[in-house]
Amino acid sequence: MVRTLLGQLREYKRISLIAPLLTAVEVFLEILIPYVTASIIDKGINAGDLSQVYFYGGIMLGLALLSLLTGALSGRFSAIASAGFAANLRDGMYENIQTFAFSNIDKYSTAGLVTRMTTDVTNVQNAFQMTLRVAVRAPLTLLFALIMCFTINVRLSLVFLLAGCVLAAVLAMVIRTAYPVFTRVFRQYDDVNASVQENASAIRVVKAFVREDHEKTKFRTAAEQLYRLFSKAEGRTAVNNPVMMLMVYGCMIALSWFGAQYIVVGDMTTGNLTSMFTYIMSIMMSLMMFSMFFVMMTLSVASAGRIAEVLQEVPDLKNPEKAETVVKDGSIRFSHVSFSYKHGSGEETLHGIDFSVSSGETIGIIGGTGSGKSSLVNLICRLYDVSSGAVYVGSRDVRQFDLETLRNEVAVVLQKNVLFSGTILENLRWGKEDATLSECEEACRMACADEFIQRFPDKYDTWVEQGGTNLSGGQKQRLCIARALLKKPKILILDDSTSAVDTATDAAIREAFSKHIPGTTKIIIAQRISSVQNADRILVLEDGKIDGYDTHEHLLKNNRIYQEIYETQIKGGGDFDEPALQEREANA
Repeated sequence: MVRTLLGQLREYKRISLIAPLLTAVEVFLEILIPYVTASIIDKGINAGDLSQVYFYGGIMLGLALLSLLTGALSGRFSAIASAGFAANLRDGMYENIQTFAFSNIDKYSTAGLVTRMTTDVTNVQNAFQMTLRVAVRAPLTLLFALIMCFTINVRLSLVFLLAGCVLAAVLAMVIRTAYPVFTRVFRQYDDVNASVQENASAIRVVKAFVREDHEKTKFRTAAEQLYRLFSKAEGRTAVNNPVMMLMVYGCMIALSWFGAQYIVVGDMTTGNLTSMFTYIMSIMMSLMMFSMFFVMMTLSVASAGRIAEVLQEVPDLKNPEKAETVVKDGSIRFSHVSFSYKHGSGEETLHGIDFSVSSGETIGIIGGTGSGKSSLVNLICRLYDVSSGAVYVGSRDVRQFDLETLRNEVAVVLQKNVLFSGTILENLRWGKEDATLSECEEACRMACADEFIQRFPDKYDTWVEQGGTNLSGGQKQRLCIARALLKKPKILILDDSTSAVDTATDAAIREAFSKHIPGTTKIIIAQRISSVQNADRILVLEDGKIDGYDTHEHLLKNNRIYQEIYETQIKGGGDFDEPALQEREANA
């Protein structure tokens, strides 16, 4: 874990080494100041020699200025290094997330990833900055101060060693009891963030069903649980400060008592006792910094583990060593394919899938909810890998292709239509970065999107809100189809991507496909018969198995499941907008 995190330092390694070196110089200069103070008292003030006061006073002033300079530089460098380290951690996690396969993404909640990139990184950043400053300053201050104390009086210095042992025991107990609670705290952060994210993204549904009170109660419950856990963790670390102060004042009393006796008998000078008081404060402050550092480390270790988990996550899908960079055609073949989202669980989503598609064919896929339709098409563009068997595109196993090449040639319009904040034109150019306006207009005409875009005042420069919230479901679907068409793929997959449009528009889109992209293999997943009945062949899925694969006419005669769907949809009254379809066909 440590090696993984430190690997993200990169360009900040040099600054991360300079900062503690400057801190070490700062500490050394600070430790010399009390020793010079003792000389001022003993050789100057007590001896009545003003020249010695000026001499040692000048030395002390010089040491103080140098200490101030090195401390300021150390603080600046440590701040730069810790902020840069945090930026690299966020960048490293985000970059690695982009390489994840769907199976990797399924391991993490969105809220959990957000917490890792915000709260967890901030905790590690603070701990790293403390490491550069406190983790160097505290031990060196303790070491140098103890050396000076033993130089002045060995017997009095034993008081500090005893206090240090007591504090070390208390600190070990605090860390041991607080760490498990802090680990639970960050898991609870995920729940709070998930509640906020879910509510914000579904606010229209919440208001439509008047569920504001329910959502507030749910959030309050998560927040109160976080409060209780944090209070418990902080309560266990709170004992640290009282014990620390007890040791500080106990050492000062002991030093005053024994030091006064030594001065009376002549074993110690007033200046030496004054220096000892300064050193005891330095020792106690260093121990206090130590305790604060370890409490912070206890908090950040849990965060560091969560960050390292994302950084160390290895994508399940990788490019082969000698990847194919050309997809010959749009032919598809499934050979004895079985698939499970959790490998080895025994719960197969697809099993025994065998069928083939010629390049340029239009294939419909129909079946009940949970029959495996989306899972099947996700294997074609290798969003997931098969558990057994093989999927071939252009006569090649998809695992032999370069992933970017394969996904550029297999365009998928997923079930959930996602648009990003930006203009319509910017969203369309996700399909092709350098697409001209005329290319975008042509794709939109095929997807029947141009008709509503032209009604907007700003047309293709119309702003799309995040998630496309200012567009209807059908409008979003048509823009997503147009975006996929801009890639000019060899295979086009529509995963229930016309469910929000009327049958007239659906028919117009399919007609545009057959007219303008006849050589593209088209796979259409749909819930309604009218969307697939004109396909070359229709695949009927049931419980992850192929129940039928034939033309519309043959399936009506021979396939029970297809017959039931047809009877329900067509003979039960048909689609509500069939008159609109007939009117459009008449106008054509």
